[in-house]
Amino acid sequence: MGLKTFGRMGVDWEERVNFDRLRRERLDRAKAELARSELGAVLCFDMNNIRYLTATQIGTWAYDKLIRFALLPQGDEPILWDFGSAARHHQLYCPWLGDRSRAGLSTFRGSISPDAGRPQDVAQKIKIELEQRGLLGQPLGLDIAEPSVLFALQDAGIKVVDGQQLMQRARMIKTEDEITLLNQACGMVDAAYDELYGAMKPGIRENDCVAVVANSLYQQGSEFVEGVNAISGERCSPHPHNFSDRALRPGDPAYFDVLHSFNGYRTCYYRTFAVGSASLALVDAYQRCRDYLDEAIALVKPGATTAEVTQVFPKAEEFGFPNEEAAFALQLGHGVGLSIWEKPVFSRLVSLDHPEVIQENMVFALETFWPASDGWSAARIEEQLVVTKDGAEIITRFPAEELLIAGKRYYTASGSLPTTRESQSNLNSTGRNPVVQGARREGARVRTQN
Repeated sequence: MGLKTFGRMGVDWEERVNFDRLRRERLDRAKAELARSELGAVLCFDMNNIRYLTATQIGTWAYDKLIRFALLPQGDEPILWDFGSAARHHQLYCPWLGDRSRAGLSTFRGSISPDAGRPQDVAQKIKIELEQRGLLGQPLGLDIAEPSVLFALQDAGIKVVDGQQLMQRARMIKTEDEITLLNQACGMVDAAYDELYGAMKPGIRENDCVAVVANSLYQQGSEFVEGVNAISGERCSPHPHNFSDRALRPGDPAYFDVLHSFNGYRTCYYRTFAVGSASLALVDAYQRCRDYLDEAIALVKPGATTAEVTQVFPKAEEFGFPNEEAAFALQLGHGVGLSIWEKPVFSRLVSLDHPEVIQENMVFALETFWPASDGWSAARIEEQLVVTKDGAEIITRFPAEELLIAGKRYYTASGSLPTTRESQSNLNSTGRNPVVQGARREGARVRTQN
């Protein structure tokens, strides 16, 4: 194990996460990508890109509002326009920004009347900064924006091009401190899964499981539980990517995906369990899932490509889907950092014809799925890993090499109830159990005597 698992507090006797270094190295990577490009500047509305450039955050409620924006000009420092008093807060508590934290907002997701001229105000702010630096004639990279803002930028004489690829390239290779934070985030999910494993039993609902996980993570210091997929029983195939109020039943498969953020850094972390016992079909599906995943992990090393890794994934037609688009995300790999969708991506849909080279210090998740032969259960496993100089180190450590049985506490007259059994009892009545056979003989004598 090459990665260290530090405590999450700051201390004077050990260097753990160095946040000054984190801020500096992230910004340096973005500046270097911009210097290599033909862009004069990059304008970001994506909250994760804004955090990468400015090391600011105003709360998860703002993720879908597109209200705040940051500009990184060639050869200069980033400028942030933020929501109301947040700009003043940054001036007081984010000394690395100084007077480059300013008040400003776009259209509040279109809720502000177009007559108020917010898109034009955004465009004018950007135009002034570009003019002052002699960059107005150069392309402006833009990650995401409302159409009205895009049109206003173009009306202001600014040539707008795709800036998301530049930011994705900057964020693709993780710094030392980013890797530490990603490792810590995964360690928090390790603990949440342990609590969930202890809580699962017949009658607990999928939404109860979500509450167990979310409560554990927030108690540990998570800043944002982005989502917990909780899928059980017949909902497992096809995978619905959500959770419901369905109650778990004996013999159910149940799989979960935990996505949360610690200091901005995310997890994407699937585990599959069986409640009380598992059918042979589920055990087989789990093994298929594990085998595909392990084959993929074994190929991960610097210099390999996403195409090479993706080739070991099964084709869509092999597990019941007509094409790769219909099966997208079931056999998948994706970068993880300040968001769970980053470069590189591993998918038969795109990677075989458009491969990307795997590099040291990339962090990504690989996930597999397999539907069981019974037609309703399924297995899902995911590991998050760091690319090392020799291969990969897994940072999702809750046990997953074999299917775990949760809520097992049943005993029969002949001993512990088998954990590999069908959920319908009559299918397990083989007559070979010695206690059952003895009871049958005793019953026969009673009938004869009467």
